[in-house]
Amino acid sequence: MKKGRTGQSPIGVALIYVLCILLTLLSIFPFWVMLMNATRSTYEIQGHAVALLPSKYLMNNLSILLGKAFNPVRGFMNSMIVSTCATLLAVYFSTLTAYAIVIYDWKLKRAFFTFIMAVMMIPQTVVTIGFYQMIYKVGLTNNFLPLILPSIAASSTVFFMKQYMEPALSKEIIQSARIDGAGEFYTFNRIALPIMKPAIATQGIFCFVNTWNALFMPMVLLTKKEMYTMPIMVSLLRGDIYRTEYGSIYLGLTLTVLPLFIVYFLLSKYIIAGVALGSVKG
Repeated sequence: MKKGRTGQSPIGVALIYVLCILLTLLSIFPFWVMLMNATRSTYEIQGHAVALLPSKYLMNNLSILLGKAFNPVRGFMNSMIVSTCATLLAVYFSTLTAYAIVIYDWKLKRAFFTFIMAVMMIPQTVVTIGFYQMIYKVGLTNNFLPLILPSIAASSTVFFMKQYMEPALSKEIIQSARIDGAGEFYTFNRIALPIMKPAIATQGIFCFVNTWNALFMPMVLLTKKEMYTMPIMVSLLRGDIYRTEYGSIYLGLTLTVLPLFIVYFLLSKYIIAGVALGSVKG
């Protein structure tokens, strides 16, 4: 049997393509079902949970959704403010922290990094009560700041950035910049950050998705309807006592997921570029 340039037989290559296509379809399938259910009525969804073709009840579901005091524009704006600010702070300050650990030599560097790793082991629910009491005493309930500022101390993001930065950023480049008279923040912003683009894009996606989908902490801190984020609004979607409109709920879920797709497609090229660069280096 003849082999191609890569040393693999045509049958093996075909099996790889078939497997990749199957995995792609399995990944897309849940989202497609969600989109289709957003166009169906409650009776259709209860009768046949899975449908591959759209129905005709999209506008009806939209009218029901808006009739339940569901304000998608307000929810989008609130979620976008919280998610964007939290992602920017988490990515920037985590990269800055990793830069300090990798580039500088100081006595407590190992202990500091060990402490960051220990923080990763603490579940968020353990500190929820104390965090809420502190926020309540300083009068920051129904405020976006308690949802944004804690992202500065993202221990998992610091760990990822450090692991990526160690082989990617050479100390010789930093030393050359210092010899040329560049300041520390100028060197970090103009040299380190561009090199870290693939890692920043990857963690940017993760941070944005986690913040956008966050439900527990926003429900604890936000009690005013005008402050609700999209996940809170979707979680509060209910029918009356006798009936739940599942079509409108699926439509609300669809509106919640759409920004995540947009962010992924905007940042995916940087991730692909980083993977390609890593393969070339290897």
